Amino acid sequence: VQLQASGGGLVQPGGSLRLSCAASGIDLSINAMGWYRQAPGKQREFVAGVTSDSTTKYADSVIGRFTISRDNAKNTVYLQMNSLKPEDTAVYFCNVVRAYSNGYWSPLRSWGQGTQVTVSS
Repeated sequence: VQLQASGGGLVQPGGSLRLSCAASGIDLSINAMGWYRQAPGKQREFVAGVTSDSTTKYADSVIGRFTISRDNAKNTVYLQMNSLKPEDTAVYFCNVVRAYSNGYWSPLRSWGQGTQVTVSS
């Protein structure tokens, strides 16, 4: 299984980016997927997730600004990020996840390289 995150870059505060997570060796249409991020000196944190039936969950800090979606035909999951803030600066990763009834979403695979998002003027 390979998960390749891409689409990061340098953007000004208030700007937008769309991240992509392309998968090989796994059918994303039957798996829940999640986006995580890790800022320098901080632990990796959950950002957004989508189940196989398109139920979504977001971290409080990104609600109303980020949207997770999936294109099963392309076996790809996206993270549309709008109204970006400097505190969104991090390396973003995607992973296959398991969504538990208590609200916890657990990553299931090894982490890939991620894609760097830098929000700065």
